Amino acid sequence: MTEPLAAADVAHWVDPASVFAALFAEAPHSFWLDAGPDAREGWSWMGAGAPDDPARVKGAECSPTGPAETESPFRGGWVGWTGYDAAAARAGAPAVAEADDVPQDLWLRVDRLVAFDHARRAVRVHAPADHAHALATAVAAAIDPPAPPSPAAARGVARARHLPGEYAALIERCRDAIREGDAYQLCLTTRFEVEASVDPVEVYARLRAATPAHHGGFVRSGDTALLSASPEQFLHVEEAEGGGAVVRTRPIKGTRPRGADEGADAALAAELRASEKERAENVMIVDLMRNDLSRVCAPGTVGVDALLEVESYPAVHQLVSTVSGRLTTRTTLGDLLDATFPAGSMTGAPKLSAMTILHGLEGAPRGVFSGCFGWVGDDGALDLAMVIRSIVVRPESAYVGAGGGITWRSDAAAEVAEVGIKARGPLAALGAALPPGW
Repeated sequence: MTEPLAAADVAHWVDPASVFAALFAEAPHSFWLDAGPDAREGWSWMGAGAPDDPARVKGAECSPTGPAETESPFRGGWVGWTGYDAAAARAGAPAVAEADDVPQDLWLRVDRLVAFDHARRAVRVHAPADHAHALATAVAAAIDPPAPPSPAAARGVARARHLPGEYAALIERCRDAIREGDAYQLCLTTRFEVEASVDPVEVYARLRAATPAHHGGFVRSGDTALLSASPEQFLHVEEAEGGGAVVRTRPIKGTRPRGADEGADAALAAELRASEKERAENVMIVDLMRNDLSRVCAPGTVGVDALLEVESYPAVHQLVSTVSGRLTTRTTLGDLLDATFPAGSMTGAPKLSAMTILHGLEGAPRGVFSGCFGWVGDDGALDLAMVIRSIVVRPESAYVGAGGGITWRSDAAAEVAEVGIKARGPLAALGAALPPGW
């Protein structure tokens, strides 16, 4: 049993970017779960650790004990990711074995943790007892602001897994499957690759500056890294009122770009809110997630807390819903993932049929894209986000996945354009452009 980390308060507020640059940017196994630049609510966490056996993480029992009002929800445990392909195979779908040397499951056992409470403007560290005070002192001293992100080196046009015309043809094949009754919705994805060796710290600085999100993230282990500006919370587990655990998921289905001026922006948000196609797509996934959660939640506790709400980010408007339920006792993270993962927002419905169809259409692995990442506490509390709007960095290359939900009423040209909207920001952080037509 790993000893719990000791806590120590930092004397004053420090910008998370300054702390990361001073203490963790060069660590070989490090992380930053980022509420975004200038955040005024929520938490950010950063630190370092060592790779651990994913089976230990998935064996964590979801029996969280709520923190005191001033304490961080995450006080020790693991940070990492779980990819799409292995999870699809575990769910019974055919899957392409990942061949790019990026682990499908990578989890760091945290040994140094800095928690930033943005609402209270307070900082606390968690570390082994004989290191906690020294870490708090080092954090307090990290007051020099990091240099502004340097412009990305021009790396030309990214290599697309599918040309726009090929992707449009796959959309029509999705519609054929829907017409035949084999699926109601299919989340069709593609990939854009950049052949270059990049510095993940520099790339993440550009990504968070251009497309900040409440579930941003940097997770690095050796020469592999995940850089994310994810707006989608996949699973959040915390102590329920009266004891036990409540789980929430917030699927996103429906996207529009931001407008050039206030009037155009409001019109795009209103169009998204009113779109019959987007609303139907979102409701399908809400129903799927209700079904998934019912497999691990007490009868009668699964419900829809929010439906079809428009959330706005620097690059896009999104249509978001919230589903929750009360977990049955002794549910482990592995049980929860078996019931819910891969996420319905990245598969379609019915889930197994959708994954099987998409395997045949996409013809290549998704890798870490469409997976999830975040933290898992020692008590089974957790916060995991979807790996979307993200970059996966390898030693000599990087890739960006993107896609969208296809229904019978989908327009191929609009769906192709939506993929471009989603991929453009991460590719720009790499210094790459979309191929023509995207």
